[in-house]
Amino acid sequence: HYFIQSNLSNMGKVKKTKKFGAVKRMIHAGDPRLNKGQVTEQQKDKDKESDVRHVDKPSSALFFKYNTQLGPPYHVLIDTNFINFSIRNKLDICSSMLDCLYAKCTPYITDCVMGELEKLGAKYRVALRIAKDPRIERLICTHKGTYADDCLVQRVNEHKCYIVATNDKDLRRRIRKIPGVPIMYVQQKRYSIERMPDAFGAPRT
Repeated sequence: HYFIQSNLSNMGKVKKTKKFGAVKRMIHAGDPRLNKGQVTEQQKDKDKESDVRHVDKPSSALFFKYNTQLGPPYHVLIDTNFINFSIRNKLDICSSMLDCLYAKCTPYITDCVMGELEKLGAKYRVALRIAKDPRIERLICTHKGTYADDCLVQRVNEHKCYIVATNDKDLRRRIRKIPGVPIMYVQQKRYSIERMPDAFGAPRT
């Protein structure tokens, strides 16, 4: 009798179930969809680091706009182009430098420039003979590669005591970006100088 009564009472109860549509779905806090469109702090820091530009440390030889390592006797780095222009205008390198700066000048040629002249062949044999003049001092190159322009740019970046002698437009543009390095070039059958401080008695061009 008790068993029948309990069954009847259970039949009277309606089992309640939650409707599927009424269940709220909970999104986990670590779900990537929550961070969509938001830049994390770590990403911001990475972006800031990538935006920082590398700035070369200025040379201690530069005092305001004057290069304190410049001064007679001047050290002049010459390139292939400068030698060829000197031959074309019938200019003696050493004496013409003296006429330009009114002071003793020592021309220098690097191994890379000499190698470039040797590769040019018989057409530039006169330039090669001038480059081997005992008055022109040879500078040994220890770096890899033999591209003369890169060699000269690297050398004047490391040592601010040089004047660069060239008529090459690309090389002159690169040298102008280096503070405190004057440029010598051939113009109107004589040597001229640019970016040379008046404090050294350089002629205005």
